[in-house]
Amino acid sequence: MENKDRPQVVMVPWLAMGHLIPFLELSKCLALKGFQISFISTPKNIDKLPKIPPNISSLINLVKIPLPQVDNLPVYAESTFDLPSEKVHYLTKAFDGLQVPMASYLENSLPNWIIYDSAAYWLPPIANKLGIPCAYFCLVNAATIAWNGPPSVLMGITENPRKTLEDILGVPPWVPFPSKVVYRLHEILRLMKNYNQDNNVEDVSPGYRAGSSPQGADVVFIRSCTEFESDWLQLIEENILQKPVVPVGLLPPSSVRSDDDNDNGETWREISEWLDKQKKESVVYVSIGTEATPTEEEVVELALGLELSQLPFFWVIRNPKCLTGDDSFKLPDGFEDRISFSGRGYICKGWAPQVRILAHPSVGGFLTHCGWNSIIEALSLGQALIMLPFLGEQGLNARMLEERKVGMEIPRDERDGSFTRDSVAKSLRMVIVDEDGETFRAKAREMRGIFGDKHLHDQYIDKFVQYLKDYKPKET
Repeated sequence: MENKDRPQVVMVPWLAMGHLIPFLELSKCLALKGFQISFISTPKNIDKLPKIPPNISSLINLVKIPLPQVDNLPVYAESTFDLPSEKVHYLTKAFDGLQVPMASYLENSLPNWIIYDSAAYWLPPIANKLGIPCAYFCLVNAATIAWNGPPSVLMGITENPRKTLEDILGVPPWVPFPSKVVYRLHEILRLMKNYNQDNNVEDVSPGYRAGSSPQGADVVFIRSCTEFESDWLQLIEENILQKPVVPVGLLPPSSVRSDDDNDNGETWREISEWLDKQKKESVVYVSIGTEATPTEEEVVELALGLELSQLPFFWVIRNPKCLTGDDSFKLPDGFEDRISFSGRGYICKGWAPQVRILAHPSVGGFLTHCGWNSIIEALSLGQALIMLPFLGEQGLNARMLEERKVGMEIPRDERDGSFTRDSVAKSLRMVIVDEDGETFRAKAREMRGIFGDKHLHDQYIDKFVQYLKDYKPKET
């Protein structure tokens, strides 16, 4: 089939690797089904993407559109990885400046579908004007969408029933069943601080953006499945969003990609040699993502907690580019020498093949920031979780997973979010080795039957593809 005769889909992800990669994975799935994809982002982000497999490379067109210049946004910043969290609103403002070039591109290409991300609230009106169906691809789970609430409330169209801090810390009034999926006080205080900063820079409030993005879509696609959260999916479709919500499955790594895409061979050889020396299911893999910027005190407590646990650990430290020199993560004095001498720890400064490490027989648990991508990778391999959320919806993810007993959250001070080395060590030992932690380990293995089921998630992709092909635009 000639490429011009294939159904055309334009993908517009937000400027964060945790968004770019799932959008690319979905693009690969569609390309394998015969779709022609235009994947749009900025030049640096496009250049950082993993290589596309040769059998579908002709079907995925990587389109580079430069960001406009914005005051207070460094010229090198094209993704959230390049900025501290308190400055991401400048990147959002620049992203909003892509409206004109995006409209021009869409007018010239007239695809069959536009699939866009949470930040692009301005895309639906453009798509509607051109008569192109558009879908919001939601990269968080349905429970998070439910906590956020109806778009009309987020956009300020209807009154928000959550008026007090006590209201915000409780289960939302629109959730009709018992739930522990709520924020802690320190998380809410941080979210409120960032919200106020964003309001002073962005053209619209974060709430309006969060509400209008799904509100303007013809359909919402979501990286989830009914086997994991059927009650939440039903709630957001029928009561919260009140429009079709189509799960695309969890896109587990085994179904669409391999770390080999990025691995240069030598990196994995060195890592695997160290892992091979460890006892089965004894190692804790540690990674708090690429965007969290823990304080020096938090880094120290985490490091000393790892040491105090007496467990072997593999710690990936990826400093965001916004942290350089004196601002970079500071490990305790003598820590690296002690770990090197004992051979009990491995510190990886930079990229590491996360999926391959999690799949190694010596790994027995994952200390994670609770990003949805990392959760899916870990549970697809049956790894129990030790949870230390830092940003955004990560706290909600942690509550949901702790409620399901697939992991344990490291205790923190309710107001300032601080934690201690003792709580780190105790949580690690509980989940990895203690007899009382077998519940977590067993539940995580059970979750592998959902998160790691390739056949199940291939079926979701088939249904998703059929939805795209069968969809009939509404008559105006």
